[in-house]
Amino acid sequence: MSQEKLQFIAGERREGSSGKELSIIDPSTGETIATGVGADVSDVDAAVAAAKAALPGWASATPAERSDLLLRWADVLRARSAELTALESRNGGKAIKLADGFDIPGVIDNVTFFATTARNLEGKASGEYSGDHTSSIRREPVGVIGSISPWNYPLQMAAWKILPAVAAGNTIVLKPAELTPLTSLLFAETAKEAGIPDGVINIVTGRGSVVGQALVEHPDVSMVSFTGSTTVGKQVAATAAGSVKRVHLELGGKAPFVVFEDADLEAAARGAVAGSLINAGQDCTAATRAYVQRPLYENFVRRVAELMDEVKVGPADDMDTDMGSLISIKQREHVAGMVDRAVEAGAKVVRGGRIPDHTPQGGAYYEPTLITDAAQDSEIVQEEVFGPVLVVLPFDTDDEAITLANDTPYGLAASAWSSNVFRTQRATREIQAGCVWVNDHIPIISEMPHGGYKASGFGKDMSTYSFDEYTNVKHVMSDITGEAHKGWHDLIFTGH
Repeated sequence: MSQEKLQFIAGERREGSSGKELSIIDPSTGETIATGVGADVSDVDAAVAAAKAALPGWASATPAERSDLLLRWADVLRARSAELTALESRNGGKAIKLADGFDIPGVIDNVTFFATTARNLEGKASGEYSGDHTSSIRREPVGVIGSISPWNYPLQMAAWKILPAVAAGNTIVLKPAELTPLTSLLFAETAKEAGIPDGVINIVTGRGSVVGQALVEHPDVSMVSFTGSTTVGKQVAATAAGSVKRVHLELGGKAPFVVFEDADLEAAARGAVAGSLINAGQDCTAATRAYVQRPLYENFVRRVAELMDEVKVGPADDMDTDMGSLISIKQREHVAGMVDRAVEAGAKVVRGGRIPDHTPQGGAYYEPTLITDAAQDSEIVQEEVFGPVLVVLPFDTDDEAITLANDTPYGLAASAWSSNVFRTQRATREIQAGCVWVNDHIPIISEMPHGGYKASGFGKDMSTYSFDEYTNVKHVMSDITGEAHKGWHDLIFTGH
């Protein structure tokens, strides 16, 4: 166990000022891996002041200068990728092969993507749209960004917040989840190592009710970006509205996985298992409710159960482990409670639904779980579980499938499985979600946006759409006549 300084402000690690110790746990073992003092409002003030002081210099750097530093940062991250992988796995309890094959490579790819995006400021072509003026578009930084990231993908979510913001010339204060701050802190340190100026990236670690609230309320923060639950997202939006801050929200999900009768059964079953169990199901785009057309339903359930039996649940640091632990015992209790209530309401557990044998004592493990016979309006179908649980329900007609897919408050992601291109095209048009995969579920790429509809929030992560979120668009209109009297003046007075 190490004693850590859990704040990174103005280019250096610092102790928090709250006087309250935070314990950082490895949820796969239950062991405390680090302790440190959490932040309070004074630390938020210091971090925002550092970001504000750094803003003029960073905003006035050329796109090429910012791009070069980001590319240098990617090189530093590659050199330290093994360290980042081990820390991300240990702090989150996630299987190390997931951190090694998905989390860390994805972060490095994001850094290189936004390094190039920094030099590609898009806008309408300059021109004489009025006839006697030249109009042009400027894209300028928003200012100091206040961001709050979740615990399920600590480093990736930190990257999704930080990278478009700083590439666009903003400075940022990030509050990571207090359960998983370690890789965010290391991320900021590697940015300094790459030459990114002090104060551009700041990290404050503390309780959301204190530190997050202070960050969202802060008068020198111009924009708030939050990823987390819909309930907390509503509070963030309400608080930010008080000072008319720009708001970016990526919230909960309840992704439908729609399997039509002409789908490849093996592909769909494998996709459902991988899509529901990635990161132990702690993924807002995870496949959580599969709707399967009745001719395939029984075989699909059988095959998914067989494949779930093959998934190895175990220690996060074992490269043979397929699925690690949940983030905490509390989260496991939440998942188990939802499964138990589903059974009480008449659902059937086909596979799983319990703590697995032969996993480290003290770890927050839960078996891959397959549920059938749940009602469409039940909690297990309508609400986010955030655990390794897949519910399968039958449907008869294509119309019914689309209706069921849209029948939750959420709209983050979905998938449609069929060999009929017209069926899948209809699904991509009519399913209300920010991303609809066809014959796959989960893959993301830096070039394309991630974000939701409805109660899943608004705004995009990744892609140039994300970059746009962190810029102000300014119209500059310049007279080209040199005349004192303009024609439109006649609307106000008669000029001579």
